[in-house]
Amino acid sequence: MIKVILKKGKEKAVLQRHPWVFSGAIEAVKGKPVNGDIVRLVNAKGDFMAYGFYNDQSRVALRLLEWDEQVIIDEVWLRDKIRTAVAARMQLLNTDDTNACRLIFSEADYLPGLIVDKYADHLAVQVLTSGIERLMPVVIDELQTLLQPKSIFDKSDASSRLHEGLETNNKLLWGTLPPDLIEVKENAVVYGINIAEGQKSGFYCDQRENRHILARYATGKKVLDCFSYTGGFTLNCIKHGAASVTSVDSSALAIETLTENIRLNGFNQAKHTAIKADVNSQLRRFKEDGEKFDVIILDPPKFAPSRSALDRASRAYKDLNRVGMLLLNKGGLLATFSCSGAMDMETFKQVLAWAALDAGKQVQFIYQFCQPEDHPVRSSFPEGEYLKGLLCRVF
Repeated sequence: MIKVILKKGKEKAVLQRHPWVFSGAIEAVKGKPVNGDIVRLVNAKGDFMAYGFYNDQSRVALRLLEWDEQVIIDEVWLRDKIRTAVAARMQLLNTDDTNACRLIFSEADYLPGLIVDKYADHLAVQVLTSGIERLMPVVIDELQTLLQPKSIFDKSDASSRLHEGLETNNKLLWGTLPPDLIEVKENAVVYGINIAEGQKSGFYCDQRENRHILARYATGKKVLDCFSYTGGFTLNCIKHGAASVTSVDSSALAIETLTENIRLNGFNQAKHTAIKADVNSQLRRFKEDGEKFDVIILDPPKFAPSRSALDRASRAYKDLNRVGMLLLNKGGLLATFSCSGAMDMETFKQVLAWAALDAGKQVQFIYQFCQPEDHPVRSSFPEGEYLKGLLCRVF
């Protein structure tokens, strides 16, 4: 096995079982590994430290898999990791009201670069590393054997693949092509999921619990759902008796699917208004028109893809939330989220404090949202805790 030598003084993170080794921490490579090869990581003295996927095109040159030298990383190892991850989610799916969840969550499940989401009888897969890419025939076979899905669809269109030297993919891997809309249930709400054309893998299972929690505050309220996508928060708020819900998203497909989702659930369409628009522009129009809401939901895309973008992202989060606060009735609720892993909760709270100051508002933090159990956070990989949110009462 090809040997990668770590620079002296760079052992701490590896010993703490953090799964990433950056290229700058590598002293030398003995041999000529092909990207995606499993290599042996040793310290400056030559002592074994871990096995991992190697990629010289990525800033994360090694993604570590095992710290036990006696473990053989082979097909049996891979199948065991997949079965363990899937088994841990079965309690979520053994109910009558939910048949969608994340089955495998990359580093959190010790499979760096592999994401698998289950939507009823269909699986959506995202492959983000060259190491996993080379193991996909085994991954597909094990998923098919375990779950017997109607399809396994490759939704590996994330730009991060380019950093691994991989092209983007959007294709069927196994089974029959999934329909344009797959009907799934989450907390007894029905959704139409479009895997091929939808964002990410087709849906955002990471907000499942947060949608359910927030909805109980919407009863009898005038709600604004921004970056609504296909209506996760919108549908839950209508189900729990919101007086009205206005949904704003820039995607025509998302708005079209949201409208269809309201029909699928048999909800009163008169309670709902859908607006296809840029959210920031639409918020300013609401302000100019003197519109006010009782509950506002801000669930934007990732503003900070890395720590180097954090300052710019903080300004964007602050401005978005400042305008949101100005549109609330006194004592209204702002449910605001960040899916940027680079922004921790304390920084997010500080950004909201700045937004409140600029808006001339007083804010109480009354609830903290987080990602659900099918998106676990590995103790040695805090970067996996990317989703955070706050429910704020604004005066």
